[in-house]
Amino acid sequence: MASVKAAQKGKGLPPVHKWDPPFCGDLDMRIARDGTWFYQGTPIGRPGLVRLFSTILKKEGDKYFLVTPVEKVGITVEDAPFVAVDFEVAGEGRDQALTFHTNVGDAAQAGPDHPIRVVRDEKTGEPSPYIMIRAGLEALIDRKSFYRLVEIGAHHDGWFGLWSGGAFFGMIPSDELPEG
Repeated sequence: MASVKAAQKGKGLPPVHKWDPPFCGDLDMRIARDGTWFYQGTPIGRPGLVRLFSTILKKEGDKYFLVTPVEKVGITVEDAPFVAVDFEVAGEGRDQALTFHTNVGDAAQAGPDHPIRVVRDEKTGEPSPYIMIRAGLEALIDRKSFYRLVEIGAHHDGWFGLWSGGAFFGMIPSDELPEG
């Protein structure tokens, strides 16, 4: 628990990637698509507690767990465990750097280690953009941020997308964009 307390005080994240405790069952905890954490159907209203839980979150395959050195419990994640609620831009063009901030206090600069991807709904074509935050845990980029990203997007090799950290992240084929 000392590692978790250190992380809460801003001294880094606990080494959950090193922990492989026994599975103790599923917990009635859910992270909704909008980033709200629920316990037994009730929203967790304390941001500090949500942040604490977020630091011990681990993904294995398609499943999510809260882990400590001695136990692992399964939780439900509706989409991505985090939401990118804002971003900052430094530089322009190929030298641009986009730093995203999540609803739980994480920050990640998009680049090769923190790629951006866009999934389009098969029926509607509606995009859902994500950024890798840490250790297989992604953040859904919120709508207002996505609209701002579109404003600074560029065309490259037949794609419309974003430059950040020396990498280009295609969002949509250029020929699928409306003219004008």
